[in-house]
Amino acid sequence: MDIYKITTNNFTKLYKNLGTEDAGAKILAKKSNINTIYIKDLHTGAANILKQDALSIGADLAVPRGTILNTTKTVDAILIASNKHLEILSKKELSQPFGLKTLASSLKSFIKIPNKHTKIMGVINANNDSFYNQSRFKSSDAISKINQMINDGANIIDIGAVSSRPGSVAVDENEELSRIKDICDTIKEKKLYEKVDFSIDSYTPSVIEYALKSGFKIVNDITGLSNIEVAKITAKYDASIVIMHMQGTPKTMQDNPNYEDIIIDIDNFFKQRIYIAKEYGIKNIILDLGIGFGKTLEHNITLLKNQEHFLHFGYELLIGASRKSMIEHIVPNTPVEKRLSGTLAIHLDSISKGTSIVRCHDVKEHHDAIKVYEAINL
Repeated sequence: MDIYKITTNNFTKLYKNLGTEDAGAKILAKKSNINTIYIKDLHTGAANILKQDALSIGADLAVPRGTILNTTKTVDAILIASNKHLEILSKKELSQPFGLKTLASSLKSFIKIPNKHTKIMGVINANNDSFYNQSRFKSSDAISKINQMINDGANIIDIGAVSSRPGSVAVDENEELSRIKDICDTIKEKKLYEKVDFSIDSYTPSVIEYALKSGFKIVNDITGLSNIEVAKITAKYDASIVIMHMQGTPKTMQDNPNYEDIIIDIDNFFKQRIYIAKEYGIKNIILDLGIGFGKTLEHNITLLKNQEHFLHFGYELLIGASRKSMIEHIVPNTPVEKRLSGTLAIHLDSISKGTSIVRCHDVKEHHDAIKVYEAINL
């Protein structure tokens, strides 16, 4: 007899391969996926009730020493529970006092769901000041790059005409449109949108509308719907919206990034912007944590470690850390041209945490790395 520890992102598949009945495989998978959930400012009375309820079903709640004595009004706590435990507790706590009813409604949203296949978003910049010069293209040669990205395995191609690197300044609306117009026209004329989905990287309403008229299907808004007109146009063309978080503007975002609690602050930001998106009729939402957009290295690493938290919204997560300066802060003397390996490390780790769209400059390298990753993990 031999034994070994199992590591997998898809317990349902594991049990099916064992020969378990389909229904049984799903039940066992719920028991196998373990969640660790941090709860801030939990009423002490609620903590004591939740602790007992968790223990009664085989889960657990870590609380500070002395919680049972009710010496403070609130405490922080850590819930350790399987998917099945969360299902039970989300029903059990509905009848309990001290705010547990509100907690109950949130618990089920944190249930781990097996990863789906990752989509690759290739980057093309129709400007001359983006931070990575290999992503810059003129209208005349952008189409050949689009075809190359399609052949290399891109599912989405993100095209923008304004740099959003730290310190960059916004350009005139007419200038932005003039930079991207020819590419949009060619995409429409050659019906390239039938081969791949196109995303417009812009927060300018007129530019976004021109792209959507040309067959683009996704609006990648680094301001996260700060302009209601963008929400209206996105809904009008039934396009998807990427809501990205950024503190400040590209010109000022790295001056002095500051958060009370970056996870909670960005969670609240997404709640507000998702509400706006729904109010204006946007059906398909994608969330982007905005790595490098108004964040220190510590902020970025905290977000990367905790990406899985944001899956509770029920929307796809997009990661865009391609060749960013945080890599050089971790590995000194790695200019932008030498950051591919660091990029792949961040993106593959993000996929392991539930991110399903990867925005990158190096499509072929990502396609191959992700293919190997999925062969091992899915």
